[in-house]
Amino acid sequence: MRNLFPRSSSALIRPLLAAAAGLLLLCACTENRLEASVQPGMAVQESNELRSFSQWRSDFRQRALAAGIRPSLFDEAFRDLQPDAAVLKADQSQPEFSRPVWAYLEGALSPQRQATGRVMLNRHAAVLQQIEARYGVDRHILVAIWGLESNYGSNMGDRSVIRSLATLAHQGRRSEFAQTQLLAALEILQRGDTTVGSMTGSWAGAMGQTQFIPTTYNDYAVDFDGNGKRDIWHTEADALASAANYLRASNWQSGAPWGMEVRLPEGFDYAQADMSIRKPISEWQALGLTDARGQALGSHLQESATLVLPAGYRGPAFLVMNNFRSILRYNNSTSYALAISLLAERFQGRGQIVANWPTDDDPLSRSERVELQEQLQAQGFEPGAADGIIGANTRQAIRRLQIALGWPADGYPDRQLLKALRNRPQ
Repeated sequence: MRNLFPRSSSALIRPLLAAAAGLLLLCACTENRLEASVQPGMAVQESNELRSFSQWRSDFRQRALAAGIRPSLFDEAFRDLQPDAAVLKADQSQPEFSRPVWAYLEGALSPQRQATGRVMLNRHAAVLQQIEARYGVDRHILVAIWGLESNYGSNMGDRSVIRSLATLAHQGRRSEFAQTQLLAALEILQRGDTTVGSMTGSWAGAMGQTQFIPTTYNDYAVDFDGNGKRDIWHTEADALASAANYLRASNWQSGAPWGMEVRLPEGFDYAQADMSIRKPISEWQALGLTDARGQALGSHLQESATLVLPAGYRGPAFLVMNNFRSILRYNNSTSYALAISLLAERFQGRGQIVANWPTDDDPLSRSERVELQEQLQAQGFEPGAADGIIGANTRQAIRRLQIALGWPADGYPDRQLLKALRNRPQ
């Protein structure tokens, strides 16, 4: 929820962040050359675009003032503000290729990130203990979120949140949503939690060390150090406590595990691996599941859990519980939630994955995922919109095809499946 545009996979957004930074540099490097080579028609086009943004700003000013924003604050926030071309380009671009889960985890769980996290756990031990006592959220999870979201505060994004959101509200794909976030950002400024110059973040408007979007900030950010400001940019205590408050509101269960790696029996029905299916761990054990080393599951047998296969039946399997779903509320990506959970364990000398990843599997590109959905639709498997995002509907459609082919019905898209679709009589 903290990002402006929810992700089905962290791999779809993380490359955009790097791309947006590169695009900003490109714009800065070419700006002088463009000014030196402006053609007469280009000046007219630029003038029209500026008038269009000016008209939008005037209309939005009325909306903001009607919502209680002070005219002087609005005018200060929008003084000399023009759209950010790099933000618009990042919003409109969609990466063709995405990283497989094992490559994503390799970066997320890097030795450097683990080592820095342990340093931060020691450095902030006192405040983390206080946060843990107040909100009931495990400190290792909080530091893992801190590490993945902003590399422990060192990479929060340096774009003006007001400028980014104004750009997206004016011309972005989700204009109304961006306007809602922009209004929330103005409310933050009006309360005095930060200043226009200090309100920086990602191209999509995510802010601070915990990368909250403005509405999430308004609902869940806290002033943990008691100085009268909810400063998730410069105050680690506020940032970490805000993340804890959000997780608690997302039904975090104090003292409960996130889940575990498991081993599946021969002949297992892989269609059981779906986020919509929950069973007590005792029932999974009765179906033949063991821990990753083949031992009885043993504890938390009455806890409800879901079986997750991030790389299909050929890769590691995990039983995930309520707290895993709470992390998904923070970022709706299985890869992300798995990275947070494992990183928190790595801080404590645990969290090693026993099973091997199918690294010989070449993930489908975005255009191939779109083709897969189009082929599924044409052959009557009803995957939903052909948008390149492998969501619940597409996974169900894949399972229906896999069952028709007599394959393990794990709902995982791969090149072999696409090839079978291409060659299947219609």
